[in-house]
Amino acid sequence: MRIARFAKGDGVAYGVVEGEPQTGHAGTGSETDLGLTIAELYGHPFGIDPGGVRLTGKSYPLAEVRLLAPVLPSKVVAADRNYPQELDGETPPEPVLFLKPSTSVTGPGDAIKYPVKLTERVDFEGELAVIIGRLCRQVPPERADEVIFGYTCANDVTARDLQARDGQWTRAKGFDTFCPLGPWMETGTNPADLELITTVNGAVRQQARTSELLWNVPGLVAYVSQVMTLLPGDVLLTGTPAGVGPLTAGDQVSVTIESIGTLTNRVVIGD
Repeated sequence: MRIARFAKGDGVAYGVVEGEPQTGHAGTGSETDLGLTIAELYGHPFGIDPGGVRLTGKSYPLAEVRLLAPVLPSKVVAADRNYPQELDGETPPEPVLFLKPSTSVTGPGDAIKYPVKLTERVDFEGELAVIIGRLCRQVPPERADEVIFGYTCANDVTARDLQARDGQWTRAKGFDTFCPLGPWMETGTNPADLELITTVNGAVRQQARTSELLWNVPGLVAYVSQVMTLLPGDVLLTGTPAGVGPLTAGDQVSVTIESIGTLTNRVVIGD
């Protein structure tokens, strides 16, 4: 099931995305909203009765609403160097974690703002994102599915020169708009072996499968939840494959993950 957060007029709601997207250009060369509708839900998806979703009876063509970031997390927890192609030498003995602030989250179609006064290089990093569905701590790997609500596409945008200069990554990873998420949450997929492709202006820059992850999704949920309590809506980024590179103003970057969808954002000059 695809659950999206969307704006219609002055209101914001969640809804179930139905139908299959038609391929077309629509000025972007990517999947369009044609053929898709969104059926509005009551309340927040994490509070819906587990017996089933409750629909309001209202439905809209997806092209007539604005998709927003699918969640507003309390925190974004990310794993570094989780694909073998990203390693310079030996495999780290355990995952390396860092945080992105909640204010870095932005939605599909929103601009990635390049802070040109502070950095000279901003990179894309396409990733699979895990959405936590319930409060949890110290989750064993075999029970990770019980705390996961769904999955979405992510772009761990990074100011690469600041990352190298600072020696820690808070500033490089934490700018506003540096964590695009979307286009929706997919609740019914298996993350074990999904293809991930990142394109910039239509050219493939990253291509990998999640089966290549050094620490898989259950392992990462278990590891992170030993360190900190995870709340409903929190996001876990699983790492990026080889091929990361710089963006410039005007670039269009898309992250497509098999059985989930495509997240597209354009780069603009920020302050």
